[in-house]
Amino acid sequence: MNRSSTYQRVRTPLSLLATASVATALIATAAAPAHADRTTSARDSEKKPTVVLVHGAFADSTSWNGVIRRLRHEGYPVVAAANPLRGLNNDASYLEEVLAGIDGPVVLAGHSYGGSVISDAAHDADNVKALVFIAAFIPEKGESAAELSGKFPGSTLGDALRSVPVTLPDGSRDADLTIEPSDFHQQFAADVPRNTTDLMSVTQRPITNAALADDASEPGWKNIPSWAVVATQDRNIPAQAQIFMAQRAHAHITRVRASHAVSVSHPADVAGVIEAAARTVR
Repeated sequence: MNRSSTYQRVRTPLSLLATASVATALIATAAAPAHADRTTSARDSEKKPTVVLVHGAFADSTSWNGVIRRLRHEGYPVVAAANPLRGLNNDASYLEEVLAGIDGPVVLAGHSYGGSVISDAAHDADNVKALVFIAAFIPEKGESAAELSGKFPGSTLGDALRSVPVTLPDGSRDADLTIEPSDFHQQFAADVPRNTTDLMSVTQRPITNAALADDASEPGWKNIPSWAVVATQDRNIPAQAQIFMAQRAHAHITRVRASHAVSVSHPADVAGVIEAAARTVR
């Protein structure tokens, strides 16, 4: 009898502790979704803009690989668009469709002729919040890439080009332009190792003569904050021309001692400028 009473006295506190533990667990479980919601909400508020990269002539999307690695490491979603290089209006229309498929704000970056494309496409793209021009054309309405490349002395591109007749999708005849493989390293990417430029010369994407001669439409840079990377050793677009265009666009200018292929030879510098633009987007 005494043992039974003792057992009851010992058992009662243990059962209370068990009940309290279950209650605590239930409270914690009930509170978890609210905590998770708060965490998710905080994460959503800190979402970074999508960076869309547009290559130019004589290159493809792999020219962004070093930049992409750095941006992704910093948590930025990245899209490297395949620029058709068939004609400015056509290429800009294609890019507009790419941008329309992206949710949330976009930082749009273009290299070389890609600068003309992003400027045209951004004019009607409400989600583009910043433009980054990388050794790029930044045309005013009515200007062409060909016109701007010859505005100041220094470009040696014309002598390095190879022209091949081509029929465009609408049936018209034009010429596809590439850089002669033997000239590619010196002309396009003199500060990139030869084993890399040997591959780049083989995989270069041709651009039509018409694309370089097409007039730009209303430029996006007039209403969208802009940044510019000026490649001071560029033999395609003279540095003086790049600076002229960047200043006209009131862009934040960063000078890099680099060839036209600055995104390949100096990916950290290019990624840094894109991130600076992205940090202004809320």
